[in-house]
Amino acid sequence: MEITLALIKPHVVRNTVALRHLLDLIKDNFQVLESKEVHITKQLSEKFYAEHKGKFFYNRLTTFMGSGPSYALILQSADSIAKWRSLMGPTKVYKAIYSNPDCIRALYGLSDTRNACHGSDSTESAMKEISILFPEFNMTEALNAEDQKR
Repeated sequence: MEITLALIKPHVVRNTVALRHLLDLIKDNFQVLESKEVHITKQLSEKFYAEHKGKFFYNRLTTFMGSGPSYALILQSADSIAKWRSLMGPTKVYKAIYSNPDCIRALYGLSDTRNACHGSDSTESAMKEISILFPEFNMTEALNAEDQKR
């Protein structure tokens, strides 16, 4: 079993129908270990997106993420990183619309910044991002609990 972070962006959280659809999709595909609505402050956004600092979209992204609440979830399943990234679809919304019209970003993304959701791209990123948005989450305890189930 693998753990990943899913983050639903502010414009989708404001759309209650879209949010409900995504939460149902998530529950059908993953075990949700933790979830919460989170207001991503400028400081939190800068920490979360630190690897993008200096890129042309960085200020637009960190400002947008503070425009309203987001919804963060810790997901678990076999190959959860790849599975969540597949459900999200391509990062670029125009590509998602043409190559995978049923994916989350094609359905709810508005632009490359407002692309509906975020997902960790590796185990290392997942651990880092979860620790930022869920500092109270005990990763070791969660992984040990999974080992004991086997």
